[in-house]
Amino acid sequence: MQVQEDNRSPDKLVLSYPASWWRNMWREALPSGNGVIGASVFGGVQEETVILNHARLWHWGSKDELPDVSGTLAQTRRLMDEEQYAEASWQLANALKERGYATKLASRFPLAAIKLVMPCASAFRGYSRTLDMDSGEITVGWSDGPGSFKRRLFVSRADDTVVYELEGDEKSRVSGEIGLILHPSDRWADTPEFKELEHSIEAGASGAYAWFAGTNDDGTDFGAVMRVIPEGGRIEAEGSVIRFEGATRMLVLVKLFVLGARSGDWERLKQELAELIVDASYNKLLKRHLALHRPLYRSVSLELEDADNDPRTNERLLLDAYEGEAPPALVRKMWAYGRYLFMSGTAAAEDAEPFGLYGLWGGDYRLVWSHNMANENIQMMYWHAHVGGLGELVTPLFRYYEGLMDVFRENARKLYGCRGIYIPAGSTPGIGVPNQIVPVILNWTGAAGWLSRHYYEHFRYTGDLQFLRETALPFMLEALRFYEDFLVTDANGVYKMYPSVSPENTPLNYMPSDGKPLAHPMPTAINATMDIAILKELLKSLIEANQKAGSEDPEAEKEWNRMLTHLPAYKLNKDGAISEWIHPAFEDRYAHRHLSHLYPVFPGQEVTRESDPNMFGAFETAVHRREMGAQSGWSLAHMAALYARLGDGDASLNCLDILSRSSLLPNLFTLHNDWRGMGVSLQMPAAPVQLDANMGWVNAVQEQLLQVSANLVKLLPALPGRWKRGSLADWRFHTGKVSLSWNRDTGSFRAQLTADRDTDTIVKLPDWVGACSIAGGEVQPSPLGRAYYTLRIKSGAPPVVFESCG
Repeated sequence: MQVQEDNRSPDKLVLSYPASWWRNMWREALPSGNGVIGASVFGGVQEETVILNHARLWHWGSKDELPDVSGTLAQTRRLMDEEQYAEASWQLANALKERGYATKLASRFPLAAIKLVMPCASAFRGYSRTLDMDSGEITVGWSDGPGSFKRRLFVSRADDTVVYELEGDEKSRVSGEIGLILHPSDRWADTPEFKELEHSIEAGASGAYAWFAGTNDDGTDFGAVMRVIPEGGRIEAEGSVIRFEGATRMLVLVKLFVLGARSGDWERLKQELAELIVDASYNKLLKRHLALHRPLYRSVSLELEDADNDPRTNERLLLDAYEGEAPPALVRKMWAYGRYLFMSGTAAAEDAEPFGLYGLWGGDYRLVWSHNMANENIQMMYWHAHVGGLGELVTPLFRYYEGLMDVFRENARKLYGCRGIYIPAGSTPGIGVPNQIVPVILNWTGAAGWLSRHYYEHFRYTGDLQFLRETALPFMLEALRFYEDFLVTDANGVYKMYPSVSPENTPLNYMPSDGKPLAHPMPTAINATMDIAILKELLKSLIEANQKAGSEDPEAEKEWNRMLTHLPAYKLNKDGAISEWIHPAFEDRYAHRHLSHLYPVFPGQEVTRESDPNMFGAFETAVHRREMGAQSGWSLAHMAALYARLGDGDASLNCLDILSRSSLLPNLFTLHNDWRGMGVSLQMPAAPVQLDANMGWVNAVQEQLLQVSANLVKLLPALPGRWKRGSLADWRFHTGKVSLSWNRDTGSFRAQLTADRDTDTIVKLPDWVGACSIAGGEVQPSPLGRAYYTLRIKSGAPPVVFESCG
């Protein structure tokens, strides 16, 4: 057995070090998962830890009965009419606090940890820790004296099992002890909640089995069973561990349970493991897993420059990025890694949850911001999915919010006296009532409207009329009912939406004059640009969706068109930039991480260079005005996507450059912010892991190379100058797929578009592509300009091919 392998694959993360972040080492672990179960491998030689997580394991939340405080809306608006904005801002929050309302969101937490101890005869040499994203396998290898060792692990999609193998070579045998433990907490060991959890733990071992369980705060048990199968040598159970000695290799299988009862679930899982090992080996189990894993991972592809042959480890790539530019190999690995995390952290299965900010790899018991946050973060984690061939994994997002609809209706009624739904920005499973009792969250009403975009885009990509009629349209209509009751008109008949929040910013003229740092001094305003943009998009989508669903309700469409005419126009500020608030009482503040008012350009598609170049320029000015030092990890990814929409690939890539040197860990997890005082991101004393920027990176790269809207597909719309050549295959637009390749040095370009459904759209080629040949379909020049073509392809017809002639 050779420890050193060929690590030049762009689909491998290669590290020279184990997890090394002091104490909270889970932050630098390598992740594997099947969408429901997650495993985090630290990579220690003598002492190894593998944390196990389950998607449905949450604790320490509390849900109060929401009191009816809808009467405060009139008081809030009266104060705002009197321009007492700061006082008005707190009316709703204070009304809830006065009634003792104190709902608290739950947190994911580790189910257990595999603890492995192996003796070391000599100091290690030739250490490596790798993640093969194409298989989901994590490998830890090293030499010890004359011998070598290797450990491999994956979480099986086929068998819902953690599969772990320990192997020596002809000069070495594996010995040590292994068991299941409660992962020790670095931050919560002295809290009553943690002590209660700790006292509930029971672990044991007998023969080839070890087991573990604890009791959650809802009274149900969670736990795991381990089966050890050695090849050669011997094993012996002692206490809660299994000791092994002299094996040439050893297979370890672990199954998990949640929301159960330990004694019954232990017996059930023992039986399942007994059935699983019949004629099973690591490689046979891996083969079954790969049959499900690889179709997802390989659903699309991307090549950039010479990234395929780059042998650099993660550590070396990050050091080189720290000098100023992210190497193409790092950009491409981050694109692949975000997709890998997404498909490993959520699934179409019924017991899967939406992808969370820690995926399935959090290692603390009260994770910072571990909830589903709908004022940016959960949306960002899904932007990439359809274009990147992972649209089937979007369904847990809808299932999650659909399961809380009755709660959202009650929220709307009790908070604002409105029909329809009010979705609080933050929620966790079973807790959809307001929880963050502060104005910046409570007074923002745009979550349901923003999420409606995801519902309708899913229909556009799938063409699933049943989904449109039974799921998307009903949700969108509930979102609109809230607005119908919430909106008022001013003396000119123009809608006035208030309270209104531009997440999570405060107008400049309401920032504290003494410079005292406050998270959200006074965020409550009138007609935030984002709120108006979300409503406008919702109305237009409803009109189109109603027609596609075959609904015979012309009066509804007439009303929605009337509402569109009453929306206020976007406003330009003194700098010629789109203002963040349309109402004149509020001044723009550029030093902020959220980019909410740019919604009409991204993630929305209302304003484009083709549709309104002057207005598009005002949005462009607003992007340029945003201060880079105020950004966070996720907002840099958002800004990269915005610059891509503007067609500025170099500025887009620069945002990823900054992200790579400010908020990336060696395992390529993204952090909320830099923690080293380097002045390139928001400053906070902590730097929480937040995987939204991992997903945002994927989307930004895809926006640079392909932009998809209802009537326009742009090929290489924001290609960075550093990427002279590359290719992509099977990326999705609404009704088909696109593959293309380019070489700027030779001027070559080739694109192939195929239709999964009848396609009628406009395609824009890169401006630098000269004369080209066109084959297939019905293609005509478009009135939009030289590089634009109208395109019609029948479903199943031969592809349309554009190829440069130079």
